[in-house]
Amino acid sequence: MVRVGQVIKVVPDKIEEYKRLHAAVWPGVLAMIRECNIRNFSIFLRDGYLFSYYEYVGDSYEKDMAKMAEDPETRRWWTFTDPCQRPVDSAGEGARWADMEEVFHCD
Repeated sequence: MVRVGQVIKVVPDKIEEYKRLHAAVWPGVLAMIRECNIRNFSIFLRDGYLFSYYEYVGDSYEKDMAKMAEDPETRRWWTFTDPCQRPVDSAGEGARWADMEEVFHCD
């Protein structure tokens, strides 16, 4: 299992829309998240930043993320969520969510 933390900015006038979308995530999107071996997934909001945390339990993260990116329902979901987000300055070229370095963990 791999713990993943990521960060992205939220567009200030889209915060309520983003919350509304995530209060009723489409069942097909939730199914694809699970199918792609993501568990214990949360998104937190603070001071204009979204922080996501999830645990990846599969064998090929790149393969599973490509599968998710190819899913038509997930792609349609992103047409609603992407306009609510802005990558942080340190996100890689073409990246939306920026991976964070884990510096501490305690079970």
